[in-house]
Amino acid sequence: MKNSTTKQLLASCVAIIAIAISQNANAQNAAQNANDKKAQELVSKMTREEKLQMLMGYFSTTAEWLKSTAPKNGMPNSAGYIEGISRLGIPAQSQTDAGVGVATQRSPNPRGRSALPSGIALAATFNDEIAFKGGAMIGSEARLSGFNVMLAGGANLLREPRNGRNFEYTGEDPLLAGNIAGNAIKGIQSNHVISTLKHYALNDQETNRFTIDVKIDEQAARQSDLLAFEIANEIGNPGSVMCSYNRVNGDYACENDWLLNQVLKKEWGYKGYVMSDWGATHSTIPAANRGLDQQSGYPFDKSPYFAGALDEAVNNNHVSEARLDDMVYRIIYAMSENGLFENPLNGDQSDKIDYAANGKITQAAAEEGIVLLKNERNLLPIAKNVKNIIIIGGHADKGVLSGGGSSQVYPVGGMAVPNEGPSEFPGPMVFYPSSPMKELQKLTKAQITYYDGKDLSKAAELAKKADLAIVFGNQWTGESVDVTNLNLQNNADALIDKVASNNANTIVVLQTGGPIIMPWLDKVGAVLEAWYPGSSGGAAIARVLSGEVNPSGALPASFVQSVDQLPRPKLGGDEVGIAVNNPSQLKGRVSVDYNIEGAAVGYKWLDKTNQKPLFPFGYGLSYSNFEMSNLMVKANQSKVSVSFSVKNTSKIDGKAIAQIYAAPINGGWEAPKRLVGYKKLLVNKSQKQNAMIEINPKTLAVYDTNLHKWVIKGGLYDISLSKSSAQPVQTIRVKLDDIILN
Repeated sequence: MKNSTTKQLLASCVAIIAIAISQNANAQNAAQNANDKKAQELVSKMTREEKLQMLMGYFSTTAEWLKSTAPKNGMPNSAGYIEGISRLGIPAQSQTDAGVGVATQRSPNPRGRSALPSGIALAATFNDEIAFKGGAMIGSEARLSGFNVMLAGGANLLREPRNGRNFEYTGEDPLLAGNIAGNAIKGIQSNHVISTLKHYALNDQETNRFTIDVKIDEQAARQSDLLAFEIANEIGNPGSVMCSYNRVNGDYACENDWLLNQVLKKEWGYKGYVMSDWGATHSTIPAANRGLDQQSGYPFDKSPYFAGALDEAVNNNHVSEARLDDMVYRIIYAMSENGLFENPLNGDQSDKIDYAANGKITQAAAEEGIVLLKNERNLLPIAKNVKNIIIIGGHADKGVLSGGGSSQVYPVGGMAVPNEGPSEFPGPMVFYPSSPMKELQKLTKAQITYYDGKDLSKAAELAKKADLAIVFGNQWTGESVDVTNLNLQNNADALIDKVASNNANTIVVLQTGGPIIMPWLDKVGAVLEAWYPGSSGGAAIARVLSGEVNPSGALPASFVQSVDQLPRPKLGGDEVGIAVNNPSQLKGRVSVDYNIEGAAVGYKWLDKTNQKPLFPFGYGLSYSNFEMSNLMVKANQSKVSVSFSVKNTSKIDGKAIAQIYAAPINGGWEAPKRLVGYKKLLVNKSQKQNAMIEINPKTLAVYDTNLHKWVIKGGLYDISLSKSSAQPVQTIRVKLDDIILN
């Protein structure tokens, strides 16, 4: 009787779930149909002049160097503006940079807003929910600031550790990068604000970014950078995709038929619009026919290609009328899908922003993204009996560092350290007024003093007298220029070495845009990677140092021992020198060969070439100790799931990141193994958590360039439960069937 009742209950539950899924699918289809109908109707009512108006974006900043004048109705000192069509009720598009908050273009009086930690710091959380909440916060501030388009969603892989914009992106692995970027986009768009997905594609370095030709085979591209974009697109459903500056296999990304038409729009079924990066449009007819829908940020480009020239091209049938309508349709569809019609902007309402509440969101993200890399003798958290602490360097008495360039969010209340860094773009160097020293003083009874570290001998003497020395090592990076090496800047490596030589209890706090090398590592007792920790970063760092917060971040990128371990020890395409933010200074065409590593980016390259990194991908320590066990794998066609247990064997609550890697026994992948899943778990002291992960089937597949499909090759695979890419805990061998994914 019991068995019969149980079966009936299970059948009822299955039926209810099936109905719910069907209802949800029907609702989605109805919404898509409504958006489609609205876009088609509006396009049919538009004049040619109105259609062309939708396709030309203008830089909304008056800049003498660019000879630009901001549009009359655009938000001042912002990224861009496209006037609406009032007679049809089509709203204007008001665009703001960028991925960590509402940015301001270089100006005497920038708007102050909340800043999330850098994109790579968000990736270090390994927490999709944190990414969504962060996106929702900055999307809210964008809307209240008078913007309905946010140029966020960076998903370029950390293929080149010296890339000046790595801090904007989400790491070296396509699954992690796609998940974090996609959830951030989803969060932004929950505010009826269109988010971009950028920079599409293979824009993995800044050196010669305006002209460099990226050479890469299709399968390698599909299994690396494009997979990150594909996952981010599936999760976030961005209203717009921003094409990048560089060429890909000969053609500029913004007039690349393969990237825009074949992959994005045809294969992925993307219904939104493609906008150009500011200065990335190079033609009218090729760009329009090959998939670009909107020219952005004029006059960054040499000509208003999508204005009068496009009108003439349509008149002469070089661009069809149908294609012109499609360009406009895509923009209106994205606006409708994201609620821009029903939720019009109401000017600048920034007085309604709750900076205190938003500060807590960015602080929580920073705390989860900080990575504890070393902790000898349990030097951290700071012991209660420590009486004397010296903090040295990095302006830690004033604030925390941020990355430079168009994504720069300026702090409420002004910069903590004025007149630092270059006077020209990508400067200024901005420090947020959240002092790690002042925040730490609130959390400890120890006497804390600060020294700037400029005199190494004096720093050493002060360190000798202290119970504990905390050195802040900074690496400032910014858009338009790559770093020349992976060392810290401003003599910080020598400073750390000197201090650590005079005090064995030296802690290093790193604020960097990406991986660095650490020639002083053996001498120091503890290392924290704080990245660029955002508006409340000082509080986040102090809380981790003091033990108020148990560190739980993990590296979203491998830290190599030296540049000699990279596929290109010399920066690719650097034949004519490091490029500045001015395409006119570049002569000729240069290329970079990404086929050297292909899809084997980061830890995959190191695995493939049997090299040991300084710190592996996915690595991060905690103040807790975790045991992972009970791995089980279920495989049913393309649906593969894993379950496992995590036990906290210590006396402090903590968060553990369980990582799942797969490895085909007979090879056939770009590298020995791949990350195929991860989960962050809060596990209370002396407790155990059970968890399950559904594996994204594309992470188990290879891309077949003949079929234009993802294919899981039948055979034996090792599935490993791991603490990092180099720390497997338990492995199970399973057999998978040949499967062509839909």
